[in-house]
Amino acid sequence: MALEKALLTNTATNERVLVLFNPEEYTLKQDVNYARASVPGLSAPLIQFVNGNQQTLQMELLVDTYEEHKDGDRVVNRAGDDVRTLTKKITDLMKIDGSLHAPPVALFTWGSLAFSCVVQSVSQKFTMFMPSGIPVRARLDVSFGEFLNAELEAREVKRETADYSKLHVVTQG
Repeated sequence: MALEKALLTNTATNERVLVLFNPEEYTLKQDVNYARASVPGLSAPLIQFVNGNQQTLQMELLVDTYEEHKDGDRVVNRAGDDVRTLTKKITDLMKIDGSLHAPPVALFTWGSLAFSCVVQSVSQKFTMFMPSGIPVRARLDVSFGEFLNAELEAREVKRETADYSKLHVVTQG
């Protein structure tokens, strides 16, 4: 069985960036906001849910062009190519797309993980060079922010109004 490669897809253009070496680990983070009201005499404030925050996915990606890499029959890069051509495909996901007036939404997939997101930050560290000085290996610390479609969430999450009392009719038997 072949090792499944992680894939980053620009959903606006369907351009795919194949991650040549899968991450060793990744971190998913999510938190929520609560309003706090201090009441004199209580040992802790009263809290009320306000909203959820964007989930984030963080990982380190290794990008390498020292050797030739293929995606099926398609050559991803030739041996010794400048690795910045691959890192640029990832950092370009933070640039404003003129037709969208915003950076594009991306989809990071790897095995059972499918994360609809925007690229929030990328830190590039170049770690291997050809004798000519051309970089051929880089480590990218990437942070993706979850992208939620408001209409889809409104249909999927069934919310009830907390302000109304509920009536239950109970009969004998």
